[in-house]
Parts: sequence; C-alpha cells; structure tokens
Amino acid sequence: MLILPLTIVVIYEVIMRYAFDAPTIWGFELTTFLYGVHFMLGLAYTDVTDGHVKVDIFTARARTRTQVIIVLLTNLIIFLPVFTCLTIWAWKFAITSTLQLELNSTSWSPAIWPVKLIMAVSFSFLLIQGISTILKAIHTLSSAKKA
Repeated sequence: MLILPLTIVVIYEVIMRYAFDAPTIWGFELTTFLYGVHFMLGLAYTDVTDGHVKVDIFTARARTRTQVIIVLLTNLIIFLPVFTCLTIWAWKFAITSTLQLELNSTSWSPAIWPVKLIMAVSFSFLLIQGISTILKAIHTLSSAKKA
C-alpha cells in the first residue's frame, strides 16, 4: 500500500542528492514515516495470515491439540499482557501528541501526531487479533473435548 510512495520518495531523494547535489530536508524523514506506518498497519494482517516469524521446535512434531495448547498459553502468558500494556501506552502517547498537535523537532518539522495515532490504532488491531487467536484456541480445545 505505501511501498510505491516510499519508493518514489527514496528515488527522488537519491537523484536530488547525488545527481544534483541538492538533498531535500524532508526525504529521509518522510521515508521513515512511510515505512513505519506501512510496518505498523501490517501487524494485525500478518498475524491473521500466520505470517509472523516463530520457532516451531516445540510444536513441529506435536499433535494438533498440543500445538493449540502451546498457542493458547503463549498468547495468554506473553502476548496478551505485553500488547495490552503497549496498546494502553500507545494510546496515551497518541492522545497527548494529538492534543498538542505535536511536530517533529527537525528542520522540516512535520506533524508527528498522525504517525503516533496510527501506531495506537495498529496496536489495537493487533491486540484484537490476538484475542481472536486466544478465542479460536479455546474453541478448538472445547470442541475437541466434545467430539
């Protein structure tokens, strides 16, 4: 989604810097913002598609029930507390930044609050997706017991 604008900004910055010896004051910062937003918006989607990196030495040869139990426990013990705290922190951070209409402290001085707001929304989506994963695991375990 944001890769094309990111690529265009990088190419423009490289051409201006090396061909014309006239770097922009906004190129590097804009690429950082675009990449950060792109990365944050992909968090929950990557979790939905099971695309996050994981070490499966414990689950590779395990039965399906054992795999589901491991997913459930790791999500309850690690994911849920960590991302609940991160989401709460991100929203506090974003609300403060938005109310102040915070600007970045560089020569370009772009608005930084939209990036922080997207970060909070992205963590919220990831937290909701993590809760969905927990509920699916519980459902899988409870339906396996009934069968």
